[in-house]
Amino acid sequence: MHERQLEILRAIVDEYVATEEPVGSKALAQRHGFSVSPATIRNDMAVLEDAGLITQPHTSAGRIPTNSGYRLFVDRLAEIKPLSTPERRAIETFLDGAHDLDDVLSRTAKMLSQITKQVAVIQHPQQEKVVLAGTANLTRSNHDEALALYPILEALEEQVVLMRLLSDATSSIKVKIGDEQPDEGLRSTSMVSMGYGSGAIGILGPTRMDYASSMAAVNAVARYIGRFLSEGK
Repeated sequence: MHERQLEILRAIVDEYVATEEPVGSKALAQRHGFSVSPATIRNDMAVLEDAGLITQPHTSAGRIPTNSGYRLFVDRLAEIKPLSTPERRAIETFLDGAHDLDDVLSRTAKMLSQITKQVAVIQHPQQEKVVLAGTANLTRSNHDEALALYPILEALEEQVVLMRLLSDATSSIKVKIGDEQPDEGLRSTSMVSMGYGSGAIGILGPTRMDYASSMAAVNAVARYIGRFLSEGK
């Protein structure tokens, strides 16, 4: 697969995340500055489709990424976006006035869910429990193939499921996409996670999430809360 085809995959992911609509060759040619014709882009899209990286949800529609396409995007193409100034300020100030560890985790979960517009999941560093915030964000998708909410919400009610979600978090960002999720009820979602000290933090959302921004937010918040706790504030 050559570089232009990978760039077309990146553009399809970006377009689909932004619009929730299948992406056609004409839109790619117009909006992403490819120096080739829409016909050439269609040929490259056919290669991506044959490789299982994109799919056509409806006849005569554009293409959307598959879980394999998202996986390749995260592994090779995603560039972690810098946080905006308001996001950085939120991270720097959200723990002001926190009076104990439970309050710190509650504030952290709420802030992370607000920044990412996803579900925030935080493993307590001292207890076998998980703090959750932002489940209402699961209803934000308005696409025809919106998340089947019942199995997701059912899974999120189980602490053992939440603990398993974060069980393999490490000091670097980890992304689980679709069928990579260990719980069957969560296989229409993706998880971005990272460890902090003896705990872990992550966000859960649709596979059609903004991975680059989500990875940046989880990384920044995990590092900040780790420093905050280690300094004994």
